[in-house]
Amino acid sequence: MKVGITGINGTDNPGPGFAIARSLKEADPTCEIIGLSYDINDPGNYMDFIIDKSSTLPYPSKGAQIYFDKLYEIKKQFGLDYIIPNLDAELPLYIKYQQELKDKGIDSFLPSKETFELRDKERLLKVAQKLGIKYPKSACVANEAALQETIQKDFEFPLVIKGRYYKAYVVRTMADALRRYYEIVAEWGTPIIVQEFVTGDEFNVVGIGDGHGKSLGMVGIKKLTTTSIGKIVNGVTIKNEPMINTASQIVEQFKWRGPFELECIVNQNDVYLIEINPRFPAWTWFATAVGVNLPERLIKYLQGERVEYKLDYPTGKLFVRYTYELVTDIEKYSQLAMQKEI
Repeated sequence: MKVGITGINGTDNPGPGFAIARSLKEADPTCEIIGLSYDINDPGNYMDFIIDKSSTLPYPSKGAQIYFDKLYEIKKQFGLDYIIPNLDAELPLYIKYQQELKDKGIDSFLPSKETFELRDKERLLKVAQKLGIKYPKSACVANEAALQETIQKDFEFPLVIKGRYYKAYVVRTMADALRRYYEIVAEWGTPIIVQEFVTGDEFNVVGIGDGHGKSLGMVGIKKLTTTSIGKIVNGVTIKNEPMINTASQIVEQFKWRGPFELECIVNQNDVYLIEINPRFPAWTWFATAVGVNLPERLIKYLQGERVEYKLDYPTGKLFVRYTYELVTDIEKYSQLAMQKEI
């Protein structure tokens, strides 16, 4: 079995790829992992103790033809039975062409285009209303003037400045809001979301929907500490009933197909929907470590095996993320730069 995994970056905004590879290897050491990256500097390219082969891909912005021609070359050279894409920028391509990929012998398990678009921050209010939960007051802006006018008219500090797909910062002054606005625009473009700052405990759920309204597994955590852009550093497993019910409703009502991460803020009985990510998060291995190996379940489901869902995992287990150094040979770097694969 050969599985391609994207998102093998490991910066201050780590990708989910390594966590997924680690989960699959722990379930089946014979599983061959093919790391797919967009940058030769991505650490996953050199983690040959988990990732068996690595290859670079063209950016999705190059177009479907160029992108998938390269993917088919990788399949021809290395073999590729399944692929688990993990980056928001590439998911629209994989969703649009998932049947074509399957016809070529590369299977995946992804939401429909309509379901994927639910995660757009401009649509989350309607999702929250359908689920009967709350959504922080939000507004989309396309330029600096609109940002300042919107904040002065409709918001109070502190507030949150968010990219449409990535990055979120709590800001306390207009100068700070403008600084974060330009940081996000430079990297991801417009629009930018201005959002009410909601207090409470940050809860996340990782899970998989089977596409028919049932779950293949879930694990809920409470974030204890995070980075400046909200990435988890320490967390603990919990079973918060409002949060789990919200995740279950998303799977049931929207017939969610594939992995997801739900981000909420819970203040007593009030649940605020913050984000729905249509992919595995970087902390996916935490779920594996407490007995819920979601990447394994995804592959088994694709293989036609029966996967029974039980909300059964221990609470009170602590997750700690740390930095680790890896030393390898410069020849690997050169080979990846010249030949685009290791």
